Amino acid sequence: MSRHKGILVGFGLLCMATPSLAATTVQVTEGGEGGGPMTLTVDQSTVKAGEVIFKVHNDAMTEEHEMVLVKLKAADQQIPIIQSKHRVDEKQLKSLGEVSDLKPGADGTLKAKLAPGSYLLLCNIKGHYEAGMHAMLTAVK
Repeated sequence: MSRHKGILVGFGLLCMATPSLAATTVQVTEGGEGGGPMTLTVDQSTVKAGEVIFKVHNDAMTEEHEMVLVKLKAADQQIPIIQSKHRVDEKQLKSLGEVSDLKPGADGTLKAKLAPGSYLLLCNIKGHYEAGMHAMLTAVK
């Protein structure tokens, strides 16, 4: 074996021995049309704390959606609704970012560092949260 191949093999073994620090990816699918049920689903409800990438897909045919990531104080925290606007009052929550203005069929990405705890993913377009567009996520050590 040549000296260069030996170095490459050694580097490859070192990489395999080092724990992976890759981010966890959560697939988020949003769906629903105006006047009907709205959905926001995640492919896993529990993730390891740390870097998480949210890959969001709007599966709707005609409806625009968004995904807001909120850190909750507790899993059963009450979510404040502005009744007159049919929206969640984001000013009273700790938002970690969002993927906004997702046209039908579009994709978006959000990267966030999650501490252990409870999180809420929601669509805050008028009436969508009330129609069921939200999901819980738990980050564990």
